Amino acid sequence: MALDDLHVFSQLSTENISQRITIAYSGAFGVLKHRLKQIFESVESLPDEESEGPAFRVHERLTVKYESEKHISLHWRSDPISDMVSDSVIISILLILILITSYC
Repeated sequence: MALDDLHVFSQLSTENISQRITIAYSGAFGVLKHRLKQIFESVESLPDEESEGPAFRVHERLTVKYESEKHISLHWRSDPISDMVSDSVIISILLILILITSYC
């Protein structure tokens, strides 16, 4: 059954879920973007007026925003592919943090 037909054949409805996670990250935001470009095919910068500060999108599904010198946030609309991309980006960020701290 197609998602659009759900309300026709049942009393169920659908909702969109937006997710956000904030991660402690004290490294350079440009380094993070560079590393993610090495892993993912599509990493595009967002204009500052659209994102209220430095930000980029990964695979047109996940937005990574610079929140402060010690935090970044990830925003995405929940669906199986976006959740998979977000999990991959989160693991990549954590691995970058491990590498940064191991060299210090």
